[in-house]
Amino acid sequence: MDDIAHMRHALSLAARGLGNVWPNPAVGCVIVRPDGVPGGGRIVGRGWTQSGGRPHAERRALDQAGGSARGAVAYVTLEPCAHHGHTPPCAEALIAAGVSRMVSALTDPDPRVAGRGHAMLRAAGIAVTEGVCGAEARAMNAGFLKRVELGLPYVTLKLATTIDGRIATASGESRWITGPEARRAVHAMRLRHDAVLVGSGTARADDPDLSVRDMGNTRQPVRLVLDSRLSHSPQSRLGRTAREVPVWLLHTAAAPAEARVAWLEAGARLIEVPADGTHADLLATFRALAAEGLTRILCEGGGDLAAALIRAGLVDQLAHFGAGAVIGAEGRSALGPLGLASLASAPRFCRLGVEIIGSDTLTLWSSG
Repeated sequence: MDDIAHMRHALSLAARGLGNVWPNPAVGCVIVRPDGVPGGGRIVGRGWTQSGGRPHAERRALDQAGGSARGAVAYVTLEPCAHHGHTPPCAEALIAAGVSRMVSALTDPDPRVAGRGHAMLRAAGIAVTEGVCGAEARAMNAGFLKRVELGLPYVTLKLATTIDGRIATASGESRWITGPEARRAVHAMRLRHDAVLVGSGTARADDPDLSVRDMGNTRQPVRLVLDSRLSHSPQSRLGRTAREVPVWLLHTAAAPAEARVAWLEAGARLIEVPADGTHADLLATFRALAAEGLTRILCEGGGDLAAALIRAGLVDQLAHFGAGAVIGAEGRSALGPLGLASLASAPRFCRLGVEIIGSDTLTLWSSG
C-alpha cells in the first residue's frame, strides 16, 4: 500500500480539527484493508478528532470500519494515546480491533504518551511504522507541539497593508484596505485558530467583533484583548456578546477594580498577567494562555502590538495580505518601532508561499 498517500489523506482529515480541539492535538486516522494490488487498498474507516477533543480520530475510524478493521492497516497522524483520560487509550482500541499494522507520522511528546502508544502496539504483535510524513504532520500540529514542548502557543501575526506598508490613513481610516475575498480568507484563518488577539488600542479604535462569520461553523475562537488597564468598554461589541462567544481580557495588577467588576458582569473572563513596566509581560502572557490550553493564536492587533510580538520573538508565522493601493508617508505604518541598531539585526522571515486572493495577495512567512 502507498503509505505516503494514505498518511496525507489522514493529515487532510486532521486539519479539519484545527481551531476546534484545543488543548488536544488535531489528529486524523484512515483504516485501509489490503487488496493485493501494489500501492492499493480499500478504505474502510476514516475519522478525525471531534470538536472539544472527543471522540478521538482512531475511535471514529474504528467505529466506521467495524469488523473490517481486523487485519487492516491504520494510518494515524500522531502516536495513539496510551493513557486513560475521558476515554480509554486509542492504542488499546486499535489492539482490540485487530489491526495488523499501524503507521504513524509523529511520536506524541505528551509525557503521558511519549512512545508508550507505539510500545503497546508492538507488545501486542502489531507492526508499527513511524515517521511517515513526519515533517508535514509537525507543521500541521505545530500549535499542540509547541505548547507541550515549550509551554507556549503557536502565534500567527496577520497584517493587511498597502503596497507602501500602511494599515490606515493618517486619520485612522482602514476599512477596507483589502477586498472582500481577502476578508473572507481572514475569517477562514480565524476558524483554524483557537483564539484571536488584539491590543487595547485596536479594540478601542475599531470596536471589533472578532468572530467568524458566514463560514458555516458551529464553534467560535476565543476572543482575546491585551488590555493592561482594562480600558476597553464593556459596552463595546465584545462586551455585549461576551456571554455568547468567549472574551478573555489579559490585564495587569494596574486594572481598576471597577473595570474588573464591569467586565465580569458582562460575562468576560479576566486573566491577570505580570507587568513589564507599564505594559503586560508578553512572554508571561503567552505562557499563561498556553496554560489555559490555547495552542494556536491569530494576532490581528495594530502596529504597536505587532512590533512588540516581533521584538519578543513570539511570532511563528506572519500572514501578510497585500493590497494594490498606496497611502503615503502620512499613513499609519504596519509596525511600530523595533529599535534596531543595524540592518543586520532585522528579524528575517522565510517565505512559505504566495496566493492570489481576489485583487490582493497573501504571503505566508515563517520565523525560522
